[in-house]
This record gives sequence, structure tokens and C-alpha cells, in this order.
Amino acid sequence: MRGRLLRVLSVAALITVCIMSCMAISTTKINDVFAVSIGAQTSAQSMLLLENSTNRVLYEKNADKKRPMASTTKIVTAITVIENEKNLDRTVKVPNSAVGVEGSSVYLEKDEELKIIDLLHGLMLQSGNDCAVALAISVGGSVERFAEMMNLTAKKAGAENSNFVNPHGLHDDNHYTTARDLALISSYAMKNPVFESIVSTKRYTMPWKGRDYDRIVINKNKILSTFDGGDGIKTGFTKRAGRCLVSSAKRDGMRVICVVLDCGPMFEECAALMERAFSEYRLEKILNIEKVCAIPVKYGKADFADCAPERELYYPLKDGEKEMLDYSIEKSSGFIAPVAEGVEAGKIKITLANRLLFEEKLVTIKGVNELDYIDRLKEVIGGW
Repeated sequence: MRGRLLRVLSVAALITVCIMSCMAISTTKINDVFAVSIGAQTSAQSMLLLENSTNRVLYEKNADKKRPMASTTKIVTAITVIENEKNLDRTVKVPNSAVGVEGSSVYLEKDEELKIIDLLHGLMLQSGNDCAVALAISVGGSVERFAEMMNLTAKKAGAENSNFVNPHGLHDDNHYTTARDLALISSYAMKNPVFESIVSTKRYTMPWKGRDYDRIVINKNKILSTFDGGDGIKTGFTKRAGRCLVSSAKRDGMRVICVVLDCGPMFEECAALMERAFSEYRLEKILNIEKVCAIPVKYGKADFADCAPERELYYPLKDGEKEMLDYSIEKSSGFIAPVAEGVEAGKIKITLANRLLFEEKLVTIKGVNELDYIDRLKEVIGGW
């Protein structure tokens, strides 16, 4: 009897363990569904990782949740300044409202004269809130007007769920973004060579008024020195936003950008996510500039005009995905000579798993001359 009771209790315990395990697995999938579905774990409240040239999203979690983003705001500030200031070597005076701004600072002084490019380095390396205000007023005329410019820049980059009211990221309930928007803005900014150069700089020297030595500003982004290929972008922290990081790295011609918002181990988790991306994806050429079709030509010295894509295309792919690409061609019904080189002749569509990746223009790769009088006469005689 005692043995039978022990067996019953053992079975009951096993069933309980199984039920608890199932509940734990279920909870993990519900709370971390985006990360589990892509096999990339993160403790960040929101995360998105994309490939820079195509903006293909490789991993994401709660990517469309609106959140504060602290000093990663300065990514928008910097690219807005770069795109709206004609002369980055222009010298400006530091306004009084930029002196003593709360938070991180390079300790600007009233009426101190600095170049825009110096303030941009102070902004992005040392995260100077004073630099942010000085730049906003120098380029936009006021913080409010500059915030409007920031929002226009964000929309141009593809951001749809963001709103910026200041250039530094100190908390405001109306100042927010999403991991997806911030990744798109960062991807857009990294295509600008001036921005790319600034955020990859580890150490910068800028003048310091009234002193016989210069300011040395050091980049706070550890990704630059700890991750192979790390080349940007920006850290951020406030109590409301938590620890935030937008990181970038480039290997074998492929750059990935990772955004984590409210993430304690932000450097470690960005590094792990980027390492996984480099191990799982490669930037593959999926379209060459070579003949893909020929289109009939009437009254030409050649019967057909050869056509090819207008440009080469690359796309980040996992193993096995290249074989899943599908190509379809829609071409013009025909030309009448003469036909010039580079004339639009149709389009080629590339899909992956029934999802359209690219729709690229086809053009003629060699012109076709018109038949001259003698050629026409020979054609007529031949017809008789």
C-alpha cells in the first residue's frame, strides 16, 4: 500500500512539474514573443536591429512602442544640423541659454566662440546638453523652431511614431520615439559621411575659452573600442528612459544598426545582437547589370535591343534564402528605331517568400541605329 502511494505521489509530482514547465514556456512566449520568434533574446523593453543599406529588419521586440529615448535624441539633432547648416566651419557665439543646461555638458561659457563642427563633436561624443542648445539656437533660431526642423528630418527618414520637442532628450511627456523609428533615423544619418565620421571618432580636441589648453572630449560609446567593426552611434540615459543605446558595426561590407531602449546591459546586449546578425546574415548581390531580356526593334539596324537592370542590388540574406528569391520581368512590347542607350524598357521585380523586395527599372544597354535609305531600299527589294 505504501509503495502504491509513493508511486501515485511521484506521478502527481511529475504532472505538476510538466504543468509548471508548460506555464513557464507559455509565459516566456507571451512576454517576449518578438524576441523568441526571431531567436534573439534581449532584456530591453524595446529593440530593433536592421541592415543599413536596405533597412531590412533582422530582429525586433516591441519595436513600435512609444518610449522616451534620452540622449539618443542627439542623433536627430546632429543630422538636422548637418543637413541645414551650409558651413560647418562657421564660428558661432554660445548663447546664455546654452550655459549650465542640466545633465551632461562640455561646460560652455557665454559668448564663447566655437565652430559648428566643434559643437557637433561635443554633442555626439560627450553628449553635451549645452552643445545641443547652442546648436539648436545657432541653426534654428530657437529651440522651438529647431524642434520643428528635427521632426521634419525624422519624417524624411521614415519615422512615423516620433515627436521631438528639444535637442538633448531631457524628459518631456511629448518627447518620444520607437525603436523602429530611431533605427530608421540612425540608418538615414549613417548614410551621411559627416555624421558617420563624427560618431566613429573616439577622441576630439576643441578650443576652450580663457585657458591655455584645449578641451578633450572622449566618446562614451564603448562599442567603438570593444566590438569588432564598431563605428557608432550614441548612448543615452535618464531615469525615465533608462539606459538606451544605438550601436553600429560594419563587417565584410555589411553594416548593422541596433537600437535598445531601457536596457540595463545595453553594451553587452547590443554586441550580442550584432554578433548574431553577422553570423546569420551576409550581404549578397542579388542583381547584376547584365542582359536579362531583348526587345524587338522596328526599322533598326539590329532586330533587338538588349536590356539590363539600371543598377546592381545587394540584400542581407540567411543561408538558403538566396535560392528562395523569385524574379519576374515586365518589358516593353517593342521600339521603333532609333533607340538610344539607357532608354527605359520595363522593370524587374524581386520577391522573397512572396514579399516584394525591389522593383528595379530596366534600360537599354546599347543603342540601335535607324536603317538608312539604302538599307530601307534593300529591305523593300528583299520583300518583293
